[in-house]
Amino acid sequence: MKENIKAEELKEIVRSKYGQIAKQDKGRNESSCCGSGGCCSTEDYTVFSDSYEQVEGYNADADLGLGCGIPTDYADIKIGQHVLDLGSGAGNDCFVARAIVGETGKVTGIDFTEEMLSKAVANATKLGYTNVEFVKGDIEEMPIDNDVIDVVVSNCVLNLVPDKRKAFSEILRVLKPGGHFSVSDVVVNGNLPETILRDAEMYAGCVSGAVEWNEYINIIEELSFTGITIRKSKQIRIPDEILANYLDEKETEEYKTNGAGLFSITVTAYKP
Repeated sequence: MKENIKAEELKEIVRSKYGQIAKQDKGRNESSCCGSGGCCSTEDYTVFSDSYEQVEGYNADADLGLGCGIPTDYADIKIGQHVLDLGSGAGNDCFVARAIVGETGKVTGIDFTEEMLSKAVANATKLGYTNVEFVKGDIEEMPIDNDVIDVVVSNCVLNLVPDKRKAFSEILRVLKPGGHFSVSDVVVNGNLPETILRDAEMYAGCVSGAVEWNEYINIIEELSFTGITIRKSKQIRIPDEILANYLDEKETEEYKTNGAGLFSITVTAYKP
């Protein structure tokens, strides 16, 4: 894969990959590097995702095992609010948010993958929810009005967006003044080997789109969000059998000893 691959090409890679993921079950997604469909190993381990099974509103049919946190745990959602989920997939976080906002609130999910949208709509219909909607759109150019959203959540999605500054600018635009976001995402601490960073399959597997931790927070700060808080972080161990697909023995040893690594973080911040 060329290092100068264009943003639109990267989006098509993600769109195609997650279209395939929508047709897989949770077990296969969890065992294939954030759902990347065969780029990793057939071993049964969860690389990124946290368990939702004890979370109110959880619906197993909507859980494809693609998250890297539970952003709703830190979103401080209130009854009656309007919540927007970026990269809503099959609807998992939307249905959890709906359990909190209740009948008087509203939840909107946005995704640009037709297969995911179809799955989410089918799940919402089956559950009988009339205040949960799913719309097709690009996170960098959301079809959402200014200043209308109380809370934005997102789970292991923004790291897949080529222009993160533009994505966070859109979050700022759609939030009401005083509104806030809670985002779980993957970031890099230190230098991740280029062979991993530029690989298309790993990109769609939630790794290569990740930026350096400080850069990620700096983007949020520079856009004038306030009260920026890391609510949770955990290091993600990449199994040897995955590394072996991208690094030789020497590179693997260097990776393990140079302090670099992948982390899932959940960040909250407020629009002034």
